[in-house]
Amino acid sequence: MNTVSVCFVCLGNICRSPTAEAVMRAQIDAAGLQDRIVVDSAGTGDWHVGEAPDERAQAAALRRGYDLSALKARQVAQEDFERFDLLLAMDGENLRMLRRLCPPRHQPKLRLLMEFAAQPAVSEVADPYFGGGEGFEQVLDQCEEACRGLIAHLRARTFFVP
Repeated sequence: MNTVSVCFVCLGNICRSPTAEAVMRAQIDAAGLQDRIVVDSAGTGDWHVGEAPDERAQAAALRRGYDLSALKARQVAQEDFERFDLLLAMDGENLRMLRRLCPPRHQPKLRLLMEFAAQPAVSEVADPYFGGGEGFEQVLDQCEEACRGLIAHLRARTFFVP
């Protein structure tokens, strides 16, 4: 059985990308696709390696039923470009960083998460780190919408027929 692996990437791996990972896991579970889609998250920077997600991100996520408490920040590694089928950046700056790090043969795996949103008028997941609590709610809204679109995209792949 074929599986698809996806890594969500932001700057520090403590707000947006762990939120996207948790949202995607919940949607995978709801769709019964646990044996078909593997997810992870990472950051382009190393400032928070080993730390739990931001407390504000955890609180906002928990209010919607997502538990981020088991996640720990890690930095993108070279083997991630081999290991994952898609590496989805939260914003253009992180996508540019991934492009600088990624070997040429794996460049097609790099995309923005918001490309999968039903109405991709907004191309980036907003960075809530320096703002208030409403920013974390916006991240959840964006991740929920984009992850729904991502699952639909993955289901449409010819080898991925459940």
